[in-house]
Amino acid sequence: MPFVVIKGTFHVEGYFSDGDSVRFMADNKEYWAKLSGGPALLNAKDHAQLRFEAIDTLETHYQNSHQPLKLATGALERLLEGLNITDVEWNETRTMITAANDGTEGYILSREVEEFGRPVAFVYTGTPPEEDGSEIFLDADRMNQSLNQRALEEGDAYPTYYKGLFHDLREALTETVGPARQAQLGVWAEDRTNAGFDVEGLDSITEEHVVMPKLFRRLAEYLEAGGSVAGFKEFLEAKDEEVIVISTVHPTHFDTVVEVEGNTVRLTEPPENLIFEG
Repeated sequence: MPFVVIKGTFHVEGYFSDGDSVRFMADNKEYWAKLSGGPALLNAKDHAQLRFEAIDTLETHYQNSHQPLKLATGALERLLEGLNITDVEWNETRTMITAANDGTEGYILSREVEEFGRPVAFVYTGTPPEEDGSEIFLDADRMNQSLNQRALEEGDAYPTYYKGLFHDLREALTETVGPARQAQLGVWAEDRTNAGFDVEGLDSITEEHVVMPKLFRRLAEYLEAGGSVAGFKEFLEAKDEEVIVISTVHPTHFDTVVEVEGNTVRLTEPPENLIFEG
């Protein structure tokens, strides 16, 4: 299925934002119907919450938690710069943008709307060469111009792949991860995802350790509910989240690639070697 070109404007004022999500208003909202999946969820302003394809930045807010904020807000600030959004003002906790010169123009390339009503998108600024609503085939060169790939190149995001992303695009994205990790850019300077990290309590992952957001969210959900590290594997087993290990083409579940020894938790596969179901 080809990608649909949808032109519009980006909006952050009055919203909680991360470095991998932003509100987008289509110039012609009828084009949302060209995407597969359910309808795009629009608010009263006709703004849709985008989910950036293939990347995951540290959480500035998740339930009652967040990840280390220096890197989390840094990724958001670079996203705002990339979207040409200026004059940003924040609330006291620096979690919500209270004012901004937003409404900047750009476009997305999207194929589907995911289960929560968010269009899954590659995000671009400027004017596309195609007509609004056009259907195109996306190659690695065009993807290279996206803010998604830039976030991986600069170490602002972890690669996080889901079913439906074409293998050639996924492989091109993965090629950008190695150099960023080797240069210890952004999250890679502090990443403990595969090396392992001690969890003494919720503060261990909100203030101290930098880990893949997917793993953080599961741990935060579990710890906020009063769980201890000893039962984390069983918690993941009960969720039954499907995952594919790319190098072995092995379908399994998330709990099988998470190791818990004492208070130490680690992911046994590099993030870019996994494909999640949803």
